[in-house]
Amino acid sequence: MLMRRFIRWSLRLLLALIVLAMLLFGAGWWWFHPDFTVTPGIVYTKRHGHELTLEVVKPANPTGSGILVMVSGKWKSDPRKFQPWMAASFLREGHTLFAISHLSQPEATIQEIVEDVHRAARFVRHHAKEYGIEPERIGVFGGSSGGHLSLMLATCGGPGDPNAADPVDRESSAVQAATVFYPVTDLLNLGPSTENLGDGGPPKSFVKSFGPQVADLNEWKKIGHDLSPIFHVTKALPPIFIVHGDADTLVPLEQSTRFKETAAKLGREVLLTVQPGEKHGWPTMIWDAHLFAGWLTEQLR
Repeated sequence: MLMRRFIRWSLRLLLALIVLAMLLFGAGWWWFHPDFTVTPGIVYTKRHGHELTLEVVKPANPTGSGILVMVSGKWKSDPRKFQPWMAASFLREGHTLFAISHLSQPEATIQEIVEDVHRAARFVRHHAKEYGIEPERIGVFGGSSGGHLSLMLATCGGPGDPNAADPVDRESSAVQAATVFYPVTDLLNLGPSTENLGDGGPPKSFVKSFGPQVADLNEWKKIGHDLSPIFHVTKALPPIFIVHGDADTLVPLEQSTRFKETAAKLGREVLLTVQPGEKHGWPTMIWDAHLFAGWLTEQLR
């Protein structure tokens, strides 16, 4: 009799656990599959004979804010690397997403890549009405090299050329907020990075990515300065939220802490969350992205 009760109790517990697992799976699937529409393959410029594209992902209930998503890792880009489920939290907050791809290094120099993401920001702003967003409610999101590109927009984004023949180039490339994972902020001071050869030159794996001029260290200092967000921080810096692991050896945490300190000296606050023991990426980044989405909602009201 006791054994039968134990078996019945065990079966009920097992059934309850199965039902709970199914509910959790269903809830997870629902969360990561919000309603949205996608318009892929929109050409925003050309580089070296290649069409550079962005993808517009519009939520079911857009709020008028737009987020530029830098599809970039190691300054390489592939439109297929972005999947809307990755940004489910952004879509549920009502942000319209613009997944921006660029020509990968070394076919394009990093200088050219930066120019092209500025062009993408101008393109989105020029077509803001068409995409159902407000031109002064644009944020940016990216990680690693995508974080670097995001901060280049946050620090250097600004008015276009009022005399440009192309009306897109007359638009501003400024963003009103930025959310980034482990960004490179100072190319001239790589610190304990595994990319630092200690010779004052560019990151060892990306020497060719900055063009032949970097063979001259004096030229590199100019190029590295121009491409380092930390040297472009001003009192006009928009709100920025960074998440960085303190065990990151590729892009050490000090890249973010020094950027935060530089901004603080000018009275600008950079929110920095440190992930203890984490390297260049971690399993719970999707939760950090969820926090990014909510924070951007507050900043882009």
